[in-house]
Amino acid sequence: MKKYLLLIGFLFISASAFTQDHSALIQKADSLVTEFFSEHKLPGMSISVYKDDSMIWSKGYGFADVENEIEVDPSRTLFRIGSVSKTLTAAGLGLLIQDDVLKPDDEIQKWVSEFPQKQYPISIKQVSGHIAGIRHYRGDEFMSTKKYETVKEGLVFFKDDPLLFEPGTKYQYSSYGWNLISAVVENAAQQPFLEYMESEVFKPLDMKNTVPDWADEDIEHRTKFYIWRGGANVEAPYVDNSYKWAGGGFIGTTEDLIKFGEAHFDYEFLNEETQKLLTTPQMTSDGNSTNYGMGYSTLQHAGNYWVGHSGGSVGGSTMFLMNKEHRMIIAYTINRSGASFDNLHFRIADVFLNSSE
Repeated sequence: MKKYLLLIGFLFISASAFTQDHSALIQKADSLVTEFFSEHKLPGMSISVYKDDSMIWSKGYGFADVENEIEVDPSRTLFRIGSVSKTLTAAGLGLLIQDDVLKPDDEIQKWVSEFPQKQYPISIKQVSGHIAGIRHYRGDEFMSTKKYETVKEGLVFFKDDPLLFEPGTKYQYSSYGWNLISAVVENAAQQPFLEYMESEVFKPLDMKNTVPDWADEDIEHRTKFYIWRGGANVEAPYVDNSYKWAGGGFIGTTEDLIKFGEAHFDYEFLNEETQKLLTTPQMTSDGNSTNYGMGYSTLQHAGNYWVGHSGGSVGGSTMFLMNKEHRMIIAYTINRSGASFDNLHFRIADVFLNSSE
């Protein structure tokens, strides 16, 4: 781990060093993002790109706080990363599997006795892959303003509901499933979920700017959050995401997401077997791929295979993708709900991967 931390330190020393060999490509990618930013009238945005064993580009656009004209800084502006929180949590879950603390096929109730038995047994792997039949948000649950002190309190939204289908027969996305995974992690680790994520994932990977989005606390460098209404960016309604830390409750920087992604390019943090388990798409009982592993979504573009996750939250839109073959990571965040990505990530990838430079 010391060797790994020294490598991180070396890679993040100098902005001028990592842009030197890619200046023409960065200029082209910057033009794409500038056009995208302007076309969608976004309030603020951060993007970081890693390739060839270094972070080659990291830039902020617009404002973290429009009214006070506080500019976005990709090294410290904290955005809501939404469901990318699932992927961070999946890494924490993977460590417990790797250490033989739990098994992916363990039934949920083995680790979370507070969760009632359902009409079918469900496993950790099924829940983390959205094939367990646990429901997603209903009505305005996404806009919850209540503070929840523990991850187990967050189970109240759905724990008494029946499963929507027989586990394994369908894929149906569920952020609430990851509420349940956070309770599994907490009980298996014998440590509060947020403390575990800090000590076992964020701290070892030097992710100093990834934290829970405590709505009632004044968190330094946290962006303001916006929605598009009446042809303008206006501040988003107040929400409290403490009921779903694992499902969509963390805030962070794009540069921290680069650090997280980089840890997947060797096997010092998550070993090869664990990474394969987490990133391999699960199959439904009819033999169809879900294109989703355990907290990691899979995408293909131009013959290249990407893993990662998108994230949507109140006042936040995020994309995080990794390509191991080319050792490339793309992370961008926007401080507005429902921003259209327009395949920006793949257009950026094309710039760097389809160039003769």
